[in-house]
Amino acid sequence: MKKLDDAGVLLARILMPILFIVAGWGKISGYAGTQQYMEAMGVPGFLLPLTILLEFGGGLAILFGFFTRTTAIITAVFTLLTAFLFHGDFSQGMNSTMFMKNFTIAGGYLLLAIFGPGAYSIDRVLKKNW
Repeated sequence: MKKLDDAGVLLARILMPILFIVAGWGKISGYAGTQQYMEAMGVPGFLLPLTILLEFGGGLAILFGFFTRTTAIITAVFTLLTAFLFHGDFSQGMNSTMFMKNFTIAGGYLLLAIFGPGAYSIDRVLKKNW
């Protein structure tokens, strides 16, 4: 059963960060527009590099199981913050759905932080070598 659990965690780690990797890449390729949007929403544009680092870099870290627990906690908090900052106005179209989506994503990342990256991860390889 343990092998099946580890395979399931690997599959989750492959699926979970896709949204963040794609969004991070979109922010890199559309930097100026993203910065303007952030500022229009009241978020300082100088935070965009950190956002890209978390979304793109953190997404890759989760994918490969590197600093998994820490990255998952940071991503969960980030996702909750973005729910309130960008999707809190429920009178605007899909915001209530996006708000709930962010809460669901944060819950998944909290589970990953609690249970860890599984056997098929860089974290596990590094832990075995210590």
